[in-house]
Amino acid sequence: MLFNSYIFILFFLPLCLIGYHTLNHFRLYRPGVLFLLGMSLWFYGYFNPSYLLLISGSIVFNYAIYRLLIKTGEKSVRKAVFAAGLIINLGALGYFKYTDFFIENINALFKADIPLQKILLPLGISFFTFQQISFIADAYNGSHDDFPRYSFPEYASFVAFFPQLVAGPIVTHDALIPQLKDERRKHLDWERLARGLALFTLGLGKKVLLADAFGNVANLCFSGISFLNSSTALIAMLSYTFQIYFDFSGYSDMAIGLGWMLGIDLPVNFDSPYKSSSVTEFWRRWHITLTSFFTKYVYFPLGGSRKGKLKTCINIFIVFFLSGLWHGAGWTFILWGVLHGTVMIFERLFWKYLTMIPAIIRKAAAFIFINFAWVFFRAESIKDAVSFFRSIALFDFGSIEGIAYLYSPLMKKIGEIFNPRFPEPVLLQTVLFLTAGFFITFALPNSKHMAEQGLKLKVHAVCLAALLTLCLFSFSGMTTFLYFNF
Repeated sequence: MLFNSYIFILFFLPLCLIGYHTLNHFRLYRPGVLFLLGMSLWFYGYFNPSYLLLISGSIVFNYAIYRLLIKTGEKSVRKAVFAAGLIINLGALGYFKYTDFFIENINALFKADIPLQKILLPLGISFFTFQQISFIADAYNGSHDDFPRYSFPEYASFVAFFPQLVAGPIVTHDALIPQLKDERRKHLDWERLARGLALFTLGLGKKVLLADAFGNVANLCFSGISFLNSSTALIAMLSYTFQIYFDFSGYSDMAIGLGWMLGIDLPVNFDSPYKSSSVTEFWRRWHITLTSFFTKYVYFPLGGSRKGKLKTCINIFIVFFLSGLWHGAGWTFILWGVLHGTVMIFERLFWKYLTMIPAIIRKAAAFIFINFAWVFFRAESIKDAVSFFRSIALFDFGSIEGIAYLYSPLMKKIGEIFNPRFPEPVLLQTVLFLTAGFFITFALPNSKHMAEQGLKLKVHAVCLAALLTLCLFSFSGMTTFLYFNF
């Protein structure tokens, strides 16, 4: 089920809110948690009922690992149990996500002809697998006697909590389960509900009105790289930069807003990342919970920055190699991660010299690098990415008429009406959308801050209602969120 769908907004969400808050109103707190769990599983199973077998099996397995870890104090037994849990979790993720990737590389390397398995990637498997790995890792590393005791419904609700289930943020048990148990959060707070609806609406607007519009252009251009000139290639690169930002940021806003409606605070996953003055700062602002996961469970166990500059650089490289691989089963994703890791190593080694450069130049350099790196992330192959850059390097700044109308069907209609009077409306449309992208990402505060402050004036409420209405009328071409694929 998609957040940007009629069934979610007009049926599922009202039913969920009414049912959950009604049960809590009558102090039926345990049935309330079970109701929320049931709704979350329905939300996930709506995509494909067979997915329920996978996530249910994963939840039962990891809860059993957790129970074994807290029942025994024997170090060797705990180590074996944790190792088994880690291997099974990573094995399941590897099977569904990377089987065909490994087969393709084996075939290429050894001239073999092993048939691809064409395994359907279950939605959100990267997210709920990492979430459960963090849980059993905390149970293993924590004190045997003091680690929290959770019931199975509490644990299952933590993993399956629908606002963050399929695309994050990656939430830790100590950040979510205590909130699910806190009776004070179960009382309906109309102000929190209103703020949650405001943030959800802002996120929905990012997705439906901006991300999908930029995506129309990016998708066409990246599917026909050989036909691009320098103008269309640059526009496509910027369009994808804004598409992935508004798509993933919009989802995160909606997830946090839904959490507020249910009395739950989810962690912030975005903090205006394109305003960063370095790639290092970018990763403190972009997909914050993934960065936290790799820092806590990979970077620190490897030694972090405690064992000298060379070891620190190696650790950073490993983290970003794995980050690239986590995002997708392809060399383009791995190269994207390696590029980011390499630049972060450079920044770490020469930071005192880089700080001498004016901040505005560093911000521009970081944004330009991020744009170029996204090309590898989006391209179907490294060969396609190289061809894309070749299109830019030709300095063939020709017509853009073939792509500009794709930003908005409404703008296309307007262009057709006024075309005899304005021979180049396509240029105006492109300028309007790209200017909007730059203005929103660089000039406005983040959506969470806007939602917290946005209902103090009646005019804000009217604007949000108008935005929600406009989004509902724009659902004819519904698209999934980009991070559903990762």
